Amino acid sequence: MKRDSRLSGVLHVLLHMAEQDGPVTSEVLAKAMDTNPVVVRRVMAGLREQGLVRSEKGHGGGWTIARPLDRITLRDIYDALGSPSLLAIGHRTEVPGCLVEQAVNTALGHAFRDAEALLLARFGQVTLAMLSADFHARMTARPQGDRELDHG
Repeated sequence: MKRDSRLSGVLHVLLHMAEQDGPVTSEVLAKAMDTNPVVVRRVMAGLREQGLVRSEKGHGGGWTIARPLDRITLRDIYDALGSPSLLAIGHRTEVPGCLVEQAVNTALGHAFRDAEALLLARFGQVTLAMLSADFHARMTARPQGDRELDHG
């Protein structure tokens, strides 16, 4: 089953943007993500609608982060992406006639809801500032001359 990697990709893009002094074009972000600029614009439009990024057209334009990094959580970004499914597993059938399968679905349903609630709560505790600090700590620990941001 293919996993939805949009959250990871958007976090990657936003952290690259946070390292820039000004707006970043969709083309530059697409290069960092090894994707098409149209895909970047589509995803970023959803973030713009939620007030997480802004865009400016024309020469010198591009995307910028609209709020301080410590005011943007993983939950904010997850919600802006349309709250994609968190779990890749599910029920065999949603409305089973079999009583055994009904019992299985009930038990799994409770476990799925509990796991999702826990994960979403954790998303609400992690900010882009925390991810940026982790990135900077990793950069400091790297040997001189080894550049992570060369692809963005």
